[in-house]
Amino acid sequence: MKIVIAGAGSIGCYCGSLLADAGHDVTLLGRARILEPIRDKGLTVTDYSGMRRRVEARDLTLTEDAKCLSGAEIVIVTVKAGATAEIASETAQFTPASTPVLSRQNGMGNARILRSVLSGYDVRAGMVPFNVVPTEPASFHRATSGEIVIQNGPGSLGEKLSCPLLPVIESGDIDAVQWGKLVINLNNALNALSGLTLKEQLLDRQWRCLMADQMAEALAVLKAAGHPVASTTPLPAWMTPYTLRLPTPIFIRIAARMLTIDPSARTSMAYDLMAGRPTEIDDLQGEIIRLGAQTGVPTPICGQVRTLIKLAPADKLLPGQIMP
Repeated sequence: MKIVIAGAGSIGCYCGSLLADAGHDVTLLGRARILEPIRDKGLTVTDYSGMRRRVEARDLTLTEDAKCLSGAEIVIVTVKAGATAEIASETAQFTPASTPVLSRQNGMGNARILRSVLSGYDVRAGMVPFNVVPTEPASFHRATSGEIVIQNGPGSLGEKLSCPLLPVIESGDIDAVQWGKLVINLNNALNALSGLTLKEQLLDRQWRCLMADQMAEALAVLKAAGHPVASTTPLPAWMTPYTLRLPTPIFIRIAARMLTIDPSARTSMAYDLMAGRPTEIDDLQGEIIRLGAQTGVPTPICGQVRTLIKLAPADKLLPGQIMP
């Protein structure tokens, strides 16, 4: 299939490389700072289990020109939330209305934005449970486990997009799946503030208790708003805060699969914060804060976390100064 990855950052490059490795005709639509090293070196992806694949630049189409969307049989949107409206406009301008558009983005609002612009298109929300980080130019590493989920619909897209190293499943309740991912992704900001790797953070009971309190706050808001939450981990969503609060030796035994993480992994927001790039805090904590205001449920933890992330550079605390 002719697949355009619209917004080829870490997730886009990782998914695009494995789709190309599986024989699809993949175009990476992205920025020069990402694409130029791939032109020089090819694209290398690795994961926590030891997988390593390299795709030659000649086996990919690399472009900064949105006109490439005109030839797509499927568009997979992987831009950060702040760029969704722009990519939606470009998709509407160049992409045939018969082409499915899949969102593989964090937060709840991206598919809504895409649908509002792409009226009449088959626009489907999706959920990517794992995180991918750049290790060097043209190299990306998947640090955690999980399977991609997309909204079900015609065309067996999940089956067509699945490959041995990147299975895709379809769900009839994608909203609940996305809410479950958002609740987990609230830790992106905590991890960024902690200065720790994900594994170090999960092995620190103080940070786990704060993770649990923030998660419980979000689950209370979602319950009041009437939004079901599907777990994206081996544990039911309601049980996860209790498990996080357990003493560390017990937590390690019970939550072994939660610890299937590369030892060096950090969340994408940690990398954004270190690089001075805009974060997705308004699409994560901000979503819970907005719902909390509508339902009358207080959200003091999400509010404080958002405040710390948004501090001006001159006022920022160093991660080691921020205690749970």
